[in-house]
Amino acid sequence: MSQAPKMAFHPCQAIWEQIREEAENLAAKEEMSGDTMRALILTRSSFAESWIAVLSEALGTRRVKAETLTALFSDSVARQPHLADQACADIRATLERDPACILALQPLLYFKGFHALSAYRFAHALWEKGERVMPLYLQSQASALWGVDIHPAARIGCGMMMDHATGVVIGETALIEDEVSIFHGVTLGGTGHARGDRHPKVRRGALLGAGAKVLGNIEIGAGAKIGAGSLVTSAVPPHASAVGNPARLILKSQR
Repeated sequence: MSQAPKMAFHPCQAIWEQIREEAENLAAKEEMSGDTMRALILTRSSFAESWIAVLSEALGTRRVKAETLTALFSDSVARQPHLADQACADIRATLERDPACILALQPLLYFKGFHALSAYRFAHALWEKGERVMPLYLQSQASALWGVDIHPAARIGCGMMMDHATGVVIGETALIEDEVSIFHGVTLGGTGHARGDRHPKVRRGALLGAGAKVLGNIEIGAGAKIGAGSLVTSAVPPHASAVGNPARLILKSQR
C-alpha cells in the first residue's frame, strides 16, 4: 500500500514552535515573565496571531485602538499570507546574524528593528491597495515609538536584519532585496536634487554599517558592504566595500 505524501514543514511553523518552547521555558523559570508569555504567545494559535497581538498592542493609541489594528492586520494576513512568512524570515535572519539574539522570541517581543519593519510590512500592503491614511499613520507611529522612519511605498524583501535600528531612514523609492543587514543610523535617502525615482537600490545580501548615508538613485551591489559612517553617492559593485566620507571603493580580489 502506498504511503500518503509527507506534508512540507513550513519554515514559519519551525519558528513558531521554537518561540512557543522558549516561552514555556521562560514562563516556568521566571515568574514575572509568565503573564507576558501567556498573553502574547502561549494563548495564541499561530505565529501570525501572536505577531499581530504584539504589534497591535504597541501601535494602538486612544485614537486608533489596538482592537482596530488587530482586525486590520488580521485581514491583511488573511489576504496576503506571505506577510507572516516575511516576518518569520526576518526573525530567522536576526537569530543568524545578531550575536545578541539568542532566542527567537526576542525579536518578536522586544526588538524595535523587527517591530518597525513589521509595521512597515502592513503599511506597505495597505499602500499597495491604494490606501494612504492608515499607512502614513503606521509610518508616523512607528517613527515615534522606535525612531525608525520607513516610507510605506519603499520595497523591502525578507530575511532582513535591522540591528538596534534607531535612526534608520528609508525613503519612498528605495528598494532593498532579501537577506540585507542594516545597522542603526543608516539613511537610504535622496540627494535633494531629484524627483521621482530618487533613492538607493540595495541588492541581495548587502550590509550597511552603522551611520552609513547612502544617497541618490544608486545601486549597492549584491553582497556589498558599506562601512560605518560612510557617505556613499555613487554605485558600489557587487561584493565590493565602500568606506569613508566621501566613500572610496575597495574591490574584492578576483583571485
